[in-house]
Amino acid sequence: MKLDQMKAKAGASKSRKRVGRGNASGHGTYSGRGCKGMGQRKSGNVRPGFEGGQTPLISRLPKLRGFKNPNKTSFQVVNVVDLNRFNDGDEVNLQTLLQKRLVSKKDLPVKLLADGKLSKKVVIRLHKVSSAAREKVVAAGGKVL
Repeated sequence: MKLDQMKAKAGASKSRKRVGRGNASGHGTYSGRGCKGMGQRKSGNVRPGFEGGQTPLISRLPKLRGFKNPNKTSFQVVNVVDLNRFNDGDEVNLQTLLQKRLVSKKDLPVKLLADGKLSKKVVIRLHKVSSAAREKVVAAGGKVL
């Protein structure tokens, strides 16, 4: 096999459309642009989202109200009842919560909320603790650092 004898498979390559070369070319008279209208003109491309004069989708949808705070911090939530998985005297921090699979992300802060009852004396070292959760931990004999 030689490079000068190689051929592409049938239908693999296609000659480009030569418009504006008369009727014998198969693209004569209107040159594949149809008859009259915006698409026939030389600069007749319609803008993105144009729907032929129908009210476009972007105009039919309602506008968004309010705004999203880009600096909002979202917390992973742990409830007091979940801390019963720990032993007495254990320290509860992000790493221990990850090990017990009570939280899933190590880069998001954790907040302790006061849902449920606590029966263990644990030491809490988290990013945020609600006041009601703080009272429950202290009432159970634990500490919040």
